[in-house]
Amino acid sequence: MALVKIPFRPGFNKQLTDTQNENNWVDGDNVRFRYGQPEKIGGWVEANQYSMIGVARAQHTFVDLDGRKYAAIGTNRCLYIYYSGDLYDITPIDPDRQQTGADITTTNGSTTVTVTTVSPHQLEIGDIVTFENAGSFTSPDTDYVAADFDDILFEVKTTPTVSTFTIQMPTAETGTGATNDGTLDPLPYIQIGPLLQTLGYGWGAGRWGQSTWGTARTTSNTNIDPGIWSLDNYGQVLIATVHNGRSFNWTPIAGDPNALITRATSIANNPTKSVMTIVSDRDRHLIHLGTETTIGTPSTQDKMFIRFSDQENRTIYQPTSVNTAGTFRIDDGTAIVGATKGKDYTFIGTDTAAYIVQYVGPPFTFSIRQVGSNCGLIGQNGLVFVDTTVYWMSDEGGFFIFDGSVKKLSCLVEDFVFKTTGSNPGINYNAGQQVYAAHNSLFSEIIWFYPTANSSFVNRMVIYNYQEQTWVTGTLARSSYTDKVIFDKPYATKFLQNTTPTFPTVQGITSSQGASIYYEHETGVNEVTFAGVKTAIPAYIQSGDFDLDTDGEGEFFIKIRRFIPDFKVLTGNAKVTIFLRDYPADTATSSPLGPFTINSTTDKIDTRARARLAALKIANDSTDENWRLGLFRFDFQPDGRR
Repeated sequence: MALVKIPFRPGFNKQLTDTQNENNWVDGDNVRFRYGQPEKIGGWVEANQYSMIGVARAQHTFVDLDGRKYAAIGTNRCLYIYYSGDLYDITPIDPDRQQTGADITTTNGSTTVTVTTVSPHQLEIGDIVTFENAGSFTSPDTDYVAADFDDILFEVKTTPTVSTFTIQMPTAETGTGATNDGTLDPLPYIQIGPLLQTLGYGWGAGRWGQSTWGTARTTSNTNIDPGIWSLDNYGQVLIATVHNGRSFNWTPIAGDPNALITRATSIANNPTKSVMTIVSDRDRHLIHLGTETTIGTPSTQDKMFIRFSDQENRTIYQPTSVNTAGTFRIDDGTAIVGATKGKDYTFIGTDTAAYIVQYVGPPFTFSIRQVGSNCGLIGQNGLVFVDTTVYWMSDEGGFFIFDGSVKKLSCLVEDFVFKTTGSNPGINYNAGQQVYAAHNSLFSEIIWFYPTANSSFVNRMVIYNYQEQTWVTGTLARSSYTDKVIFDKPYATKFLQNTTPTFPTVQGITSSQGASIYYEHETGVNEVTFAGVKTAIPAYIQSGDFDLDTDGEGEFFIKIRRFIPDFKVLTGNAKVTIFLRDYPADTATSSPLGPFTINSTTDKIDTRARARLAALKIANDSTDENWRLGLFRFDFQPDGRR
């Protein structure tokens, strides 16, 4: 008999067969590697008691001039500020759709109110609208009063005509019923975008000459982007830009509690349709990417056109001899997809290439140069800058870095992430705008959250540890994420489909909007609600096959008499399963040993098993359990040939 150490390499390797993956880990969930050894990831706790409307696809943390810490969160329906444990709704009112002088029609016993506008309302079902200056209602026609409408949020239920829409009141009409009664001013929330990223099949979606005039297309290469924000800060001022829309700003005011409930407003003289905006910190320019060639004319949007403001003035864009405003256009690709700030540059990714923009001062202000091709960015949030390097996921089917030059990152889980084969669904390329890249500096991790081919929403993650150069995959689904730079821990959002949101209160809102939960991560070892209810975070890791024969050739069958577990950390229980095979083509799960329950007092586990190949699985499934693996030893004995 001999005790044999099984030294596993750190990280997952999914590029080989299980038998080729001797001494490698091949699968797992909710685990990470640290100092070469696997461990369960940290837990998360709800940051507040509310759920936000829609799916959050943007987060940004910043501080004001007095050191107060804020997080801005953008969903496809609203814009929020998180401050001191509470959420505040700062969603802008749409300047193009607000009206005055509308009236209402009601029916006795019904909660439905029809609002008739003076001009076309341009509202859609599911839009959020509030009112101001309500009044002059006739009694007994209606018992509704101004307080039932002013500053109350409603979901648009139907749009019967271009000048009428309906809302649902919390109580039924008790009056005889009103017809075009009273006056009120509708204030619609800004339209941000759809819940889902979808293919467009309408007129113009196909290529010229494809099929016949007026025929509906059954295939499409046209993507309709979901609702996304780009968020940044210009000093203490939040800059929030709707993807392919307007830019807004919000200013925290020291000592003024009303500032937290003051809505973001349009930035004067800015373009009205941009892919995104980003602030050039060193020189204080506001840069619009993929924007209008004529400011204020959305039809002139050119998704490869860049416009930047005057230095220290985010409202001046017309170049003159005495300012530093300007424009330029890049040419490799069809659209700017996203951008991030580097050490002394702004990194821009198009759908095919990579550029860097650097401030050089007057008279040119910025220099721009292409640094890579055939490395297109998959989505607006698919990139992140860490230390001296930009990391991004590409729609070319791989991961890239820029650290002075563009390189493709070697990835041992590449096929698993990017290819749909057999039972494994690879990434959903038609939903690339939902990919979210994040940095967890606590563990030197770059995380990409992404949707698979069988999902419309983010449902999987892949992690690259840039210190240990390891990869892991998992099912943790987060639609946005921020590192601990401003707050002490990372914060992330989770989207819940078919869930009615709770903040802000919107009359008539339904679960079709979905809801986003805000979590503080790397806290404890469980999932914990705001009320303190714990749910276990199940985690596991599984190895590839290793030869039980000490000659490494797999010629002999081997008896496993016992194994000695070794954990650096073990709180509660861990479950160990040993999968056995005689041949690579055998099903490993047909005759497993275990699971054996291991705790901190377990010295050894006696077994009786015979096989050529074995694989190891470590798991937990209960609350308050945590583990970090050490080195396993097995007691083997040769048992002849077959």
